[in-house]
Amino acid sequence: MAEAGQGMATDIGEQPTTYQRILDGAAAVREVAREVARRDVRHVVLVARGTSDHAALYGSYLSQIRLGRPAGLASPSVVSLYGAHPDVSQALVIGVSQSGRSPDLVEVLDSARRSGATTLALTNAPDSELARVAELHVDILAGPERAVAATKTYTAELLSLLLVVEGIRTGTGAPEPAVARELDRLPELAAQALAGRDHEDVAARLRYATQLVVTGRGYAYATAREASHKIIETSYLSALAYSGADLLHGPVAVADREMPVLTIVGDGPGGAAMNEVIERLRTMHADVITVGPGRAAGEQAHIGVPAVDERYSPLLDILPLQRLALTLALARGEDPDSPRGITKVTHTR
Repeated sequence: MAEAGQGMATDIGEQPTTYQRILDGAAAVREVAREVARRDVRHVVLVARGTSDHAALYGSYLSQIRLGRPAGLASPSVVSLYGAHPDVSQALVIGVSQSGRSPDLVEVLDSARRSGATTLALTNAPDSELARVAELHVDILAGPERAVAATKTYTAELLSLLLVVEGIRTGTGAPEPAVARELDRLPELAAQALAGRDHEDVAARLRYATQLVVTGRGYAYATAREASHKIIETSYLSALAYSGADLLHGPVAVADREMPVLTIVGDGPGGAAMNEVIERLRTMHADVITVGPGRAAGEQAHIGVPAVDERYSPLLDILPLQRLALTLALARGEDPDSPRGITKVTHTR
């Protein structure tokens, strides 16, 4: 019998190789991006569930910042439960799904395509129904995932979305040379991020916690949401995710000496904006744990990651946080490979 967490550990460890596989196979992504760039797309709508919803959130930030297009996340129930069919005829509608088998996502993309939208599916299953219903498809090339908790499929979605957006931005399907050079560094940087041991001390710190707040701003907000999700589903620890700005608009009131707060602090505007959040938490004597390339005043613990442009940091910051979720689950006597009540493919309507 396999040891508890062995599947999740293997999946996490494969991510540098997965990044390289995606970059090596980027020609197919470039074709898709070039085709989208050729069209008069006025805005971007992303639709997903669960972990993929956090990848879609990252895609929304990318689309707004890098493409200058309004972007947002769709509510699948608008179509699947209420039978409404919004007019998205001038939109790029992207369905993000590891399995491509959730009926509500299929309905949304089918409705969008019939309304005249450009539809794109990003999946780990090229033969899935979502891939078939979409006009365009990108295979995220993550390979089979062993654990129920998604890890390498999440980061494969992030990198695939990044390649699509950067390819649309240039109009050629290929990223700018400077961007391409940064992307080529990701496999090596991912290996460095996974080589650290800081997460072990943080797991020991959180072992007996009953609740946790996870926060970040900008691109890091997607990381905060995903880290919270992973900790909840593997350790059953109540982990609330907020953007740093939203945290200051009320929820910060829960902070005290007994409240651990995991803060994602990258190099860039989002990371700089977190300084105010950390200072407020410090004055409330919260147990502040930072994740990022540098340490922050007022922190009690730190998880280090390589320094990169904030746009790429979600591909690195989440890696030690996945290891934190794994280590914490094992320390609390749980098996993160098979969380209770959860299956690999969730069918929602």
